Amino acid sequence: MAGFIEGAERSQTVLFPDRLEDWISEDALVRVVDLFVDELDLAELGFVRSAAARTGRPGYHPAVLLKLFIYGYLNRIPSSRRLEREAGRNVEVMWLTGKLVPDHKTIADFRRDNAAAIRKTCAQFVELCRRIGVLKGDCVAIDGSKFKAVNNRDRNFTKGKIASRLTHLEADVARCINEMVRIDRQEEGEARAEKVAHLARRYGRIRREIERLKAMDKALADAPDGQISLTDPDARAMATSARNSGLVGYNAQCAVDAETHIIVTHDVTNHGFDRDQLSPMATAAREALGHDDLHAIADKGYFSGTEILACHEAGITTTVPRPMTSGNEAKGMFVKTDFLYDPARDIYTCPAGNGLTYRGTREEGGLQVRRYWINDCQTCPIQRRCTSGTERRITRWEHEHLIDAMRERLARDPRPDDAPAPHGRACLRHPQGQDGHDPFPDAASEERPDGDGAERAGLQHEADDLVDRCPAPDGGDSRLIGGNERRYLQRGAPRGSCRRRTIPQIRLPEIPPYRAQGRS
Repeated sequence: MAGFIEGAERSQTVLFPDRLEDWISEDALVRVVDLFVDELDLAELGFVRSAAARTGRPGYHPAVLLKLFIYGYLNRIPSSRRLEREAGRNVEVMWLTGKLVPDHKTIADFRRDNAAAIRKTCAQFVELCRRIGVLKGDCVAIDGSKFKAVNNRDRNFTKGKIASRLTHLEADVARCINEMVRIDRQEEGEARAEKVAHLARRYGRIRREIERLKAMDKALADAPDGQISLTDPDARAMATSARNSGLVGYNAQCAVDAETHIIVTHDVTNHGFDRDQLSPMATAAREALGHDDLHAIADKGYFSGTEILACHEAGITTTVPRPMTSGNEAKGMFVKTDFLYDPARDIYTCPAGNGLTYRGTREEGGLQVRRYWINDCQTCPIQRRCTSGTERRITRWEHEHLIDAMRERLARDPRPDDAPAPHGRACLRHPQGQDGHDPFPDAASEERPDGDGAERAGLQHEADDLVDRCPAPDGGDSRLIGGNERRYLQRGAPRGSCRRRTIPQIRLPEIPPYRAQGRS
């Protein structure tokens, strides 16, 4: 192998260090994990078996399993079987657990039995970051990601799905009957009897499936959200960003600090949209940070007047771009933003310079909406660019000033005059690999050799230590990438279109001693 880099001989005698301590560098991340877990009061957090039983076989201390769980989270090892293998071959894990190799069933049971305690541990970490000054918490970014559940789409039922399947089955019944009539008329002998028997069995199967679907349709009447999932009852059908696609799963929400990208709080819901998640996530983030005032940003999927008003009443400032629901701009016609509102006179000024006056108030979607129009539109020379009706009517929510303030914040540019225009600011990245592959694969996939379903006992998010500067792929506000970023970071993204900046690491010797709550 001349001309190549050659490795050492396997039979060569090597003097390895005698201690595991010598294999772990002073700035290794596992030392932080070890110190953090050792300072926690596991009994107060609610970890089961924190105290050793007086009788029976000794078990693993919860601190050992918690360290192993955190190590797997930091290194994208969600499978309990893979964690078991790492404990027997990874030097860092050997140092962290004291050469203990828990069984994969033990790891999975620990994750299942201590879900609430692990959540409190995450809150303790956020509190630690806040105390040492790493987490400022002035601004948080909120976004969600959909995770596939262990429930096939064919085992999820809605009114629309059942109606579509019944239509196809009824068509199959008609074809079977027509085929039987044709065989009776055109064929004879033993072949005819076999075909008729085959069609009769097929007809019976179709009729049984129809009866099953009709029974499921009756059961849907008692379902509060109009869905039933047979394998995972809590999972719900959700639409995804891809066209004409969807999945049966959960909507995982998380809020991260806009500056340090540390996850502040998270939640899992089975709602397929984000419109109702803005105020709950913002309120939970404020409670976790312990701040009286907070600025929450999100993408346009979170835009909801009710949620924005709830955040305003709670003292939380929100910045959410308003989605463009009108097709007038694509037609070259005027949109609502072309009409200027004068709060002193309470009128809208149209592009032609005429004033639209207040005409009345009505309720639309639970919101009080004021309506403005003018009767002179028919004589206006630019009426065709304004409306196809007799007059152009403008509606204004009674709390529209909150929307106007958000629009001003979005339009405000804090950069100096000589600073280059940024490509965008990604405050939150989805827990999906940058190569487009999900680091938490589907537990029901046939390609997984170990069949370990316990790895999905908890939905974990990944806090990235890189700032990805990427333009919004759908032409939206580049500063609020959020849900669009996952599509952009697929393999099809143009080369060189994303720039990264590594966040400086925190030097551990400068961190003051920390004691978790409940410890003296």
